[in-house]
Formats: sequence, C-alpha cells, structure tokens
Amino acid sequence: MSINNESRERLIICAKKEFLEKGYEKASLRSICAEAELTTGAVYFLFKDKAGLFAAVVSKPIEELNALMMRHLAEEADEDPAGYIHVPGDHDEFAAELVELLYKYYDEMTILLHKAQGSGYEDLPDKVIDLLEKGYLGTAERLAGAAPGKRVNRYMLHWMTHIQVDAFIHLLSHERDKDKALEHIKPVLDMLVSSFVEYVIEDDK
Repeated sequence: MSINNESRERLIICAKKEFLEKGYEKASLRSICAEAELTTGAVYFLFKDKAGLFAAVVSKPIEELNALMMRHLAEEADEDPAGYIHVPGDHDEFAAELVELLYKYYDEMTILLHKAQGSGYEDLPDKVIDLLEKGYLGTAERLAGAAPGKRVNRYMLHWMTHIQVDAFIHLLSHERDKDKALEHIKPVLDMLVSSFVEYVIEDDK
C-alpha cells in the first residue's frame, strides 16, 4: 500500500470520528489531520476539501443502499399484480438485507441522518423517499390496473413511503442491536405493506 493510500485511509477513519462527534459543519480539518498525524495539505491533495473528505466517508454506504433499493424495486416490478394478496413475512428478506446494510454502516448512517447539516448530503432522506415513491408508484399503478374500478391515491402513496423511511430512521436512532432491530422492523413492514394495498389502491370515484 502506497503512502497516499495509507494517508487516505487514516484521514477517512479520523474524519468519520470527527463528523460523528461534531457534525459536518463544526468538524475541523485541523483536528482530523492532527489525529491522523498529517498536514491539512494532505486533505486538499487527496480530497480537495472538507466536502470531498465527507463524501469519501459516506459514499460507499450510499452506493450500497441505492443498489439494494433499486434491486428491491426491480423485484417488485416483476411481480404479477393480478390477484395480489399480501402474506405476512413476504418482505422479511428485504427487511433483513436492509437492516444488515444499515447496521454494517451504523456510524456512517448516523452521520448522514443526524450530522450532515451543511453538507451536500443533508437531504438524503428526501432523496430516498423520492426514489422509493417513484418505484412504488409503478407497483401501485399495476395493482390498480389489475383491479377494475380502482385508482392510485397519490397522497397516500407519498405519505406511506415517508412513513416507511421514517420507520427505519427511528430504528437506527433508537436501537443499537442489529438483531433486535430486525425483530422490531418486520411487523412494522408487514403493517405498512398491508396498509399500502388497503389505502393506496382506492375506489375510482
């Protein structure tokens, strides 16, 4: 491993600690570099600026989260909407994968959710909601199209997508144990999926 790669890794480790403790806005490049035993010039050389260093801390978790959500939405798009009936537990695999990912990057996710003010990532929850809502709209339209006299309630779709994202944010904020987190979120997800079918697909009045 070259000196540059070693320096880069040290800076990322120290930056994660600093961002977690102080948040993006109050984090000090001097403190990060002192902890890493490097000069501030190393940050500018390797990352350009504090924003670039922050991106290096959180980019991999975001990429993996995005890939998981896209795969989940693609799987839903492949389902046959005709005669769809929600069965409790049919989203357990997705819940397990998502909890595994969130807790694998627990510190980075905590930074993104609670310490990212002032960075280019402070609106991450809204971006996740937008991504999921677009995917769920396709699912809802297929379900409504397969049931004569039904339509999609766009307001309820947005509201329930928001609740789903908020449920996982609440989980990360209040439960540190991964196994307990999965135990808690499974019935919540079941309730949300069941409610999705009941309240998002409505009579075409």
